[in-house]
Amino acid sequence: MAILAPASFGRLTVPSRAQVRVRVSASANPRTSVDWVKETSSFFEQDKRPIMLFDGVCNLCNGGVKFVRDHDHNRSIRFEALQSEAGKKLLMRSGRAPDDISSVVLVEKDRSYVKSEAVLKIMKYIDLPFPQLAFFLQFSPLFVRDFLYENVANNRYALFGRSDSCEI
Repeated sequence: MAILAPASFGRLTVPSRAQVRVRVSASANPRTSVDWVKETSSFFEQDKRPIMLFDGVCNLCNGGVKFVRDHDHNRSIRFEALQSEAGKKLLMRSGRAPDDISSVVLVEKDRSYVKSEAVLKIMKYIDLPFPQLAFFLQFSPLFVRDFLYENVANNRYALFGRSDSCEI
């Protein structure tokens, strides 16, 4: 379940601590509530760079991570597999289910991005000409971008295969 910010056009905001506690309490043990923002705040204490969450066994996703690393000469982005413990915690911080591997997610200290919004945001962090390309792509309607994204994402294993383990 995603919490969309008003007029944010698909951007996810990091839910407030109360929202995360309520959501986790409702879906998990009612006596256990976890503050996922607080639980994951250590990920941003020493290193403020955003974290790209990706499907660690997807060949397309691993190729995407390699592409970003090759074109991120300033090392602006960190990487974490969605299937890792840290990845699951960051998914919860982003208001998503911990087992949701359906989309790349970019987690910044104060907000998260999914699907095509995550891809555009990642493009803004890497080397030229990708920030400029992202600038122009942002003017295409979100529903069109996400439709294209979802079609590739839903067929990524059939089109590109999968690995037995995370290569990154």
